[in-house]
Amino acid sequence: MTTTNPSGGHPLFPRHFIVPFILVTTLFFLWGIPNNLNDILIRQFMKSFEMNRVRAGLIQSAFYMGYFLLAMPAALIMRRRGYKFGLLTGLALYCLGTLLFWPAALVGQYWFFLLALFVIASGLGFLETGANPFIAQLGDPDSSERRLNFSQAFNPFGAIAGALIGTVFIFSGVELSPAQVGAMKASGTYQPYLRHETMRVIAPYLVLCGVVFIIALLIARTKFPQMAGEAPSDSAHHGSFRDLFQFPHYVQAVIAQFFYVGAQVGTWSYFIQYIQEYTRLPEKPAGYLLTGTLAAFCVGRFSSTVLMRYVRPNVLMGVYSAVNVALVATAVLFPGWLGMWSIFLTSFFMSLMFPTIFALGIKGLGVNTKIGGSLLVMAVVGGGALTPLMGLVSRIGNMALAMVVPLVCYAFIAWYAFVGSRVRHVEPSRG
Repeated sequence: MTTTNPSGGHPLFPRHFIVPFILVTTLFFLWGIPNNLNDILIRQFMKSFEMNRVRAGLIQSAFYMGYFLLAMPAALIMRRRGYKFGLLTGLALYCLGTLLFWPAALVGQYWFFLLALFVIASGLGFLETGANPFIAQLGDPDSSERRLNFSQAFNPFGAIAGALIGTVFIFSGVELSPAQVGAMKASGTYQPYLRHETMRVIAPYLVLCGVVFIIALLIARTKFPQMAGEAPSDSAHHGSFRDLFQFPHYVQAVIAQFFYVGAQVGTWSYFIQYIQEYTRLPEKPAGYLLTGTLAAFCVGRFSSTVLMRYVRPNVLMGVYSAVNVALVATAVLFPGWLGMWSIFLTSFFMSLMFPTIFALGIKGLGVNTKIGGSLLVMAVVGGGALTPLMGLVSRIGNMALAMVVPLVCYAFIAWYAFVGSRVRHVEPSRG
């Protein structure tokens, strides 16, 4: 039974792998953009499709269902064809999904947007299933948490870009009062207004499609190293799902990842609603505050990468989780400006959780790493499960009460960090 040690003496990655390292790290930035454009879409579609929080929360359900359903096929494909093929497949699906926003807006049907988001997330399922274990294995195992945290540190830049793009180019800043809505309905201008609001989503997604296509071309022309489990022989042992249950630290990592993504996605999805409910700020300033909390997330990622040179990753994550329990409890008990800033700060302390849980979970899996990584990616369905749950709780009570959901999530992650992450290998019984 062992615990993770600080990895200050090991380089992040071998120098001769710098090109694939940079290109795959770029993917962490790219999948952060649509993830956080969703937070803008929830607010935008509540307006343009006149829907409540629970129905708008289906955006996250459709999105993370794509991750859930495609992560396993992605692992099986990459087990046979390698990481590079899987990443290119993911980028192709990503491009297709962003293109679908154009006909979805023209048709003006909510289900069409949910389909487009599902396709985007299917591509991201391939990217995350491949990129996370690829980066974790691209160097010394003792520096895997630090290396993955470094690459994941570029994900919040994508998150910031997504929130900023959505706030500037999707939000119109026009928020109608009930009296104004009634007047526009009477004059016949209300439906054209709603259609105009829906059409605002097209341009950002088409530009994103072009950027993804360029990155796909660069990866296609780059030689990738062969990683563990990518044996040239078809008869080579690639691991099995049954083997994964021999690693308790891994099984608990899947549960922790489910709770973490649920806490992160739910918090960011309803952050604007929390702000508007308790501070009465308009949507544009609320959108900029969302961008600010994502910037705090980014700072947390880079600073935790440095701190892991001196502090065990599991200990650092445990302390950060405990701090978030206290911050979210403040947001529940003291809704208003104090609660809003408490939620704002949780992004800093949640920043290290996804890559650290991932790296701790796949430690010691050997040839099971690829399929193990797929289940950890499938666990992001927590974002699709817990976000509507928060919306439901907010309807029964209020947005402050809904924050109890991420509070419970952080409590479990703290337990995993201090206790459940210890690497143990339980040999299967014989005979």
